[in-house]
Amino acid sequence: MAKPTDWFLDLSLAGSPHGGHGDLHPESGHSFVRSPDASCLTCCTLGPQETMPQTSVVFSSILGPSCSGQVQPGMGERGGGAGSSGDLVFQDGRLISGSLEALMEHLVPTVDYYPDRTYIFTFLLSSRVFIPPHDLLARVGQICLEQRQQLEAGSDKARLKSFSAKIVQLLKEWTEAFPYDFQDEKAMAELKAITHRVTQCDEENGTVKKAIAQMTQSLLLSLAARSQLQELREKLRSPAMDKGPILKAKPPAAQKDILGVCCDPLVLAQQLTHIELERVSSIHPEDLMQIVSHMDSRDKHRCRGDLIKTYSLEAYDNWFNCLSMLVATEVCRVVKKKHRTRMLEFFIDVARECFNIGNFNSMMAIICECVGSRGSPSSTVWPISSRPDPRCRPPAAGMNLSPVARLKKTWSKVKTAKFDVLEHHMDPSSNFCNYRTALQGATQRSQMANSSREKIVIPVFNLFVKDIYFLHKIHTNHLPNGHINFKKFWDISRQIHEFMTWTQVECPFEKDKKIQSYLLTAPIYSEEALFIASFESEGPENHMEKDSWKTLRTTLLNRA
Repeated sequence: MAKPTDWFLDLSLAGSPHGGHGDLHPESGHSFVRSPDASCLTCCTLGPQETMPQTSVVFSSILGPSCSGQVQPGMGERGGGAGSSGDLVFQDGRLISGSLEALMEHLVPTVDYYPDRTYIFTFLLSSRVFIPPHDLLARVGQICLEQRQQLEAGSDKARLKSFSAKIVQLLKEWTEAFPYDFQDEKAMAELKAITHRVTQCDEENGTVKKAIAQMTQSLLLSLAARSQLQELREKLRSPAMDKGPILKAKPPAAQKDILGVCCDPLVLAQQLTHIELERVSSIHPEDLMQIVSHMDSRDKHRCRGDLIKTYSLEAYDNWFNCLSMLVATEVCRVVKKKHRTRMLEFFIDVARECFNIGNFNSMMAIICECVGSRGSPSSTVWPISSRPDPRCRPPAAGMNLSPVARLKKTWSKVKTAKFDVLEHHMDPSSNFCNYRTALQGATQRSQMANSSREKIVIPVFNLFVKDIYFLHKIHTNHLPNGHINFKKFWDISRQIHEFMTWTQVECPFEKDKKIQSYLLTAPIYSEEALFIASFESEGPENHMEKDSWKTLRTTLLNRA
C-alpha cells in the first residue's frame, strides 16, 4: 500500500493535463457536456487555445483572463517587447528568458511602467525556486531605493508620488496572492522597510499611507486565518485504524456501516465533494510550487518553511488514501456475500455520482483500474513482505485494492456495467487519456456554468501533481546561456492558476454533519486486516494466494 506521501517522494512522469466532463452515458462510456442552453448533451472537445476559467477577485486581478504572459497595452514596458533587451529575451511580445537579476528588475515598477499582472504572479510564484521570498523582497527594496533617489534628485514630487503608489500596488498584489511569504520575520521586516521609504513623500493621511494601512491590515488578517486553520487541522484526528482481531477480522453483524448512515449514492457523493472542496481550498499556489523546488536537484535552495507548506499537500493526499481504505473496509468486513454485493454496487453508484458532479478525486479513490482485471491472477494479493516497488505500478484505490478485487464470487453477482464504464474513464493507458478527455469536458462546463453546481471541477490530485512535476522535469530551469527558462514557468503557472480556480468554487450542497463525521472518523482496517477479512470471505484459490495467506497467518500468530 502506498504511503500518504509516496506521490511526493516518488513521482513518476505523466503528460500535461487536458481537461473536462459532463453527464455519463453508461452504455456508451462516452462523456458529454450540456450545450449552453442546457437543452441537450453534446460531445465535448476543446482546441489547444482554450480560454481560462473565471477566477476569484484576487486571481482575476493578478492573472488576467489568459495568463499568457503577453505584454498588455497601456501597462508600459521596461526595455522593449521583441527580441533581446539587455538580459531579457522576448518572443512575439512574450518574455521567454532572462537572468535572475533582470527578471527581478522587470518586476519593479517605474514612473512610466507597471509589470503585466500575469508576469507578477508567475515570477513571484517561480522565483522561490531560485531565491527565498525575503531575499527577493530585499532586492526589490534596493531597486526601489535606487529609483527613489533618482526621482528625489529631480525634485518632481508628482512623479515621486506616482512611483510610490505603484510600489504599494505591487506589494498589495504580492501580499494578496502569497500572504504566507510574509509569515517569515525577515520578509515582514523588509516589507516594513519598503513601506516606510515610500511613505516619506506622502502627506499625513495621504492616499499612499492609507493604502499601506489597508494592505497591512488585510495581510495580518490573512496570516491569522491561516494560522488558525493550521491549528485546527492539527487537532483533527485521523480516522482510527482498526487492526482487527488476530485472525478474525469480521465485525458483529449489527455493527454500523455506511449504508446505515447514508443509503443514497447522490447524497454521499455530495458530502464527499464537500470534504474535497474544504480540504483542497487549504492548498495555495506556493504549496504547489514546492513540488518543483523540493525535487529540483540543480538548485539547492529550499525556502524556509517548506515542511509547513507541504503539509497541506500531504494532508490532502492522505485524505485520498483514507477514503480508499474506508471503501475497502466497508466491503471486506461484510459477512454475507449478498450484502457485500449490495455494498459494492452502492459504491459504484457513489463513484458514478462523483463523476457526474465533477469530483474525479473521490471517484478515483473509490474505483480505478490500477491492479488488474477482477479475479484474474494479475490481481491476486502480493505477499506482505514481497510487494513490488510502488514505482513499478500505479497506486491502487478503493474497489481495486487487492483484498476487494480478488473477491471473484462476490463480483460475479455484481451488475458491473456502470463499473466497467467508470473503469474505462480511469483507464491508465495512454497516460489516462480517457480521464483527461472527461476532465476537459468538466472544465468547459465550468466555464459556461450558470450555477455553482456546474462549476465544480476536482481533478485527480495525484495526477495533477505528476503533471506539474512532468513539466518541471522535461524542461530545464536554466538555458545554456545561463538565463532562467521563463517559458517553462509560464506553463507551470498556467496549470497552477487553473487548479486554484477550481479550488475557489463554493460547494452548493447542504452539509450533513452526521455523514461527514462517519466519513472522516469511521475506523478503517489496516492492510493486514483487509487481507484477513478478504480470505475469510472467499478462501485462497491459487498457489500464490495460498502462500500469501499462509505467510500472513504465520506472521500474525508469531506477532501475537
